[in-house]
Amino acid sequence: MKSTKVQRFILYSLGRWFEEANKGMREPLQVSVSKVLFIEILLKAGIARKQERALYRNLEVLEKKKLVSYENKELMLTKKGEKLFHLIKKELEPYFSVDVKLKERSPTSYTRKVQTVFR
Repeated sequence: MKSTKVQRFILYSLGRWFEEANKGMREPLQVSVSKVLFIEILLKAGIARKQERALYRNLEVLEKKKLVSYENKELMLTKKGEKLFHLIKKELEPYFSVDVKLKERSPTSYTRKVQTVFR
């Protein structure tokens, strides 16, 4: 069963949150998050525009698909979820690299002549 765009978005958000939150941690330590706290993070950061209940249902669907696990009030990516997260990340990487390149230097610096017109 294929994941919807919203489910993939939530899975990607969870994966990126774990990556960023665990950056400063040493190897045996990892940050954990509950469903309620993760939904709160999505809403407060303005990452998700869904209702709280819809986000909770999407997390439950991801759990049924065995992409995330929820044990002892800890939300985690499963091996299958990590694999899909890295696949999504790989698909999005070319788009992010365009942003990075255009922010590094002025877009007009990549060419000798740029035409400007009045509109």
